[in-house]
Amino acid sequence: QQFRPAVGVLMETEVWPNLVAICREEGVPLALANARLSDKSLGQALRVAPLARPTYAALAAAWAQTEDDARRLRLLGAPVRGVLGNLKFDARPDAALLERARQWKSGLSRPVVLLASSREGEEAMLLPALRTLGPAGRAVQWLVVPRHPQRFDEVAALLAGGGLHVSRRSQWVGGPPCGAAADDIDIWLGDSLGEMALYYGLADATLMGGSFAPLGGQNLIEALACDCPVVLGPHTFNFSEASDLACEAGAALRAPDMEHGLRLAVDLAGDRQSHAHAVAQARGFLDQHRGAAQATAQAVAGLLQSLA
Repeated sequence: QQFRPAVGVLMETEVWPNLVAICREEGVPLALANARLSDKSLGQALRVAPLARPTYAALAAAWAQTEDDARRLRLLGAPVRGVLGNLKFDARPDAALLERARQWKSGLSRPVVLLASSREGEEAMLLPALRTLGPAGRAVQWLVVPRHPQRFDEVAALLAGGGLHVSRRSQWVGGPPCGAAADDIDIWLGDSLGEMALYYGLADATLMGGSFAPLGGQNLIEALACDCPVVLGPHTFNFSEASDLACEAGAALRAPDMEHGLRLAVDLAGDRQSHAHAVAQARGFLDQHRGAAQATAQAVAGLLQSLA
C-alpha cells in the first residue's frame, strides 16, 4: 500500500500469473518489455493454456525482441505492440573491469581461451576435449567461469580430479599468475561474481556456456561488447536470432560439439589476423542492432500517456 505505481514493466520472460492477477485487481497495468519466448517455453505454456492465456492476455502491452518472439507471444494472447530489438545490445561493459583486464593481459605470455558461464555437464565435456588437442592445448591459457556460484567448488574438484592444476580467481593477489609461476597451471577458475567483463577482457576467444549442453546458451552479446570473439555450440535457442545473426556477420562461429569448439577457439585466439577480423565484425554487428533501449523508453512513455 505504500507505493501506487502508474504502470509496471516486466522484463523478458518474467510473467507470473499471481503477480499479473494481483496487479489487475489493484488497477496497475503491466507491460512486458524486451520480451522473448522460445519454442520450448511456448510448448510448456500451452500445456497449461487455461492459466497461461489469461495471464498473457491481461498484459497492457508487450514489446518483443524479434518477430519470432512476437509470433509466439501472440499465440498466448499477449497484446504485442511492436518488435523493438534486444536491450542487451545497448548494455556497455564495465570500463574499469576492462582496463584491469588490459593491465593483467600485458603480463601474459599466452592467449586466453574462456569457457564462459558454463553449465552442469559442460566442464565434463571440456576434459576429454582438451586431451584431444595435445600440444596445441598448451599454447593457450584456459579459463573456466561457471554460470552458478554454488558450483564453484564442484567445478574446481572436477577439474583437479581430471589431472589439471587449477588456479582460482579468489586466491589471486594483484592479478593472475604469470611468468614462471604460471608454467605449471593448466586452467584458471573464475570463482567470483560481477566480473564477467574482466574475464571477457582477458580472453582472446570465448566458448559460450549453455550452448554445448542442450540448455539454450547464454548471452553472447556481452562477450562481443568486450571485443571477445565467440564460439557457439549447437544449442542456442535462448538467443537464437542474435546467435544466427552474429554467425552470419562473422562476429561469432558455431561448432557442432565441444572438441570442435575448442579447436576453433584455439585457432581464433592464436591468429592475430583472424582475431582482429572477428573483433571488427563484432563491433559492426553491435552497432547495427543498438537502439532498443531508446525505443523501449519511448514505448513505455507512450503507454503512460495513453493511460493518463
